[in-house]
Amino acid sequence: MNSTTNQSLSYRDAGVDIDAGDALVEAIKPFAKRTMREGVLGGIGGFGALFEISKKYKEPVLVSGTDGVGTKLKLAFHLNRHDTVGIDLVAMSVNDILVQGAEPLFFLDYFACGKLDVKTATDVVKGVALGCEQAGCALIGGETAEMPSMYPDGEYDLAGFAVGAVEKSKLINGTTIVPGDVVLGLASSGIHSNGFSLVRKIIEVANPDLNADLDGRSLADALMAPTRIYVKPLLALMDSMQVKGMAHITGGGLVENIPRVLQKHLTAVLKKEAWPMPPLFSWLQKHGNVADSEMHRVFNCGIGMVVIVSRENADAAMAQLKSAGETVYRIGEIRQRTGDEPQTIVE
Repeated sequence: MNSTTNQSLSYRDAGVDIDAGDALVEAIKPFAKRTMREGVLGGIGGFGALFEISKKYKEPVLVSGTDGVGTKLKLAFHLNRHDTVGIDLVAMSVNDILVQGAEPLFFLDYFACGKLDVKTATDVVKGVALGCEQAGCALIGGETAEMPSMYPDGEYDLAGFAVGAVEKSKLINGTTIVPGDVVLGLASSGIHSNGFSLVRKIIEVANPDLNADLDGRSLADALMAPTRIYVKPLLALMDSMQVKGMAHITGGGLVENIPRVLQKHLTAVLKKEAWPMPPLFSWLQKHGNVADSEMHRVFNCGIGMVVIVSRENADAAMAQLKSAGETVYRIGEIRQRTGDEPQTIVE
C-alpha cells in the first residue's frame, strides 16, 4: 500500500535552496561584469550566452577547450581555500586553445555541489572571473547545480570551457617546425593543476606540516598556487613574429605534450640543466622517491608553456616575453628524429 504524507513538501525539503542559488547569482554579477568585452551581447541570467564575432576576422575559426580542476580540489577542501581554484579552471582551457593561435573570447563555468554554500561558491566564481580578466575573455554565463546526496558535505566539482577565435590563415599547427628551431620554456607558477593524485599520495606518505616554510612561503601556498595564464604575452608575441608551435604542459608533462605539436619526423631535445627545478618539485621528488622519468611524465617540472620559434627569432622572442613579465629559458632545440625514438628527449 502506498503511503502519502499530509506535509506539503518543497524543493527546500528535498535539499535544494532556490534562494541560495539566486543569492549566488547576485553575488557574482559584479565580478562577471568586470570581464565584459567587445562582442558580448547581454549579461548573466539568460538561457544562453550570446557573443558576436568581431568583423576583424575574415575567415574566423572557432577553437574550444574544456577541463576541470581535478583532485587539486581535494586539497582546497582540506585547506578550506577556494579563492584560486577558479583561476586554475580558466587557465586549463584558455592555455589549451591559445596554443593553436586562438584569442580566448568567452568562458562558461559549471559548479556542482550537494548543498550550496553561497560564500564558498562566491569565492570560487570570483577566482573564475579573475582568471577571465587575466586571459582577456568574458565570463559570459555558467551553471550552478545543487544536487543533494551527490557530493559529500563541503565538497563540490568544477568544470568549464572556453571558446576562442583565430584567423584561418594564422592557425598554429606545428607544420612549419623544422630541425634547428629553438624550444623556449616559460616558467610555471607551480604544479598548476596536474598530477595532484600523486601529490596527495606523497602528502599522505610524508605527512608534512603544510604550514612549514618552503623557499619563503608555506608548503600549502606553494601547492595551491594558481596556474599561470600565458594568453596576453603570447598573443602579443604572435603579432610580432612567427610562432611555429606551442605546447601547454599539463598532464603528461614535457615528454607527452611537446610531441602533440611535432610532425612524426621531428624530435625535441631538451637539456634539463637549462632551467632550474623549482623547490616544490624537488620536495615532491624527494619525499615521494619519484624517478626522474616519472617526474617528467607527470609534472611540468617548472615549465608551464613551451614555445617553438626559428633560431633567428629566439633572442627577440625571449626579450619580448621577459619584458612582458615572463620568466623564459632556452631549453632545447628541434632535430631530425632517428628511427622510432621518443619525440621529446630530456637529457
